[in-house]
Amino acid sequence: MERKLISSGSTFEEEIGYSRAVVQGSWVFVSGTTGYDYSVMTISEDIKEQADQCFKNIQEALAKAESSLKDVVRVRYILKDAAEFREVWPITKKYLGEIRPAATMISAGMADEKMKIEIEVTALKQ
Repeated sequence: MERKLISSGSTFEEEIGYSRAVVQGSWVFVSGTTGYDYSVMTISEDIKEQADQCFKNIQEALAKAESSLKDVVRVRYILKDAAEFREVWPITKKYLGEIRPAATMISAGMADEKMKIEIEVTALKQ
């Protein structure tokens, strides 16, 4: 079974040593993805805008894996402040409302103070 590594071009991938996504057979594992616009390495201060950018970054990684959000079976939300989770519900519903994957929300510290949310998904290509 062939393994394919996918990069977003983020400097974090090179510096830390990981892939944005790994494709193994029909499975696609997308790493925790932040609200950075990786093309210019900028990030909004607004958590809703960060969440929206997270999903755009995830969509791009899934497309490179010949997959899409419709294939997502698992999502993990990691937030610096759990109290802010409700603010991003309209964004999560916008992208996953019809798909309704299994989900978990965790509150944890972030690698960069600017980051407020990180989203990780697992997809099974159909």
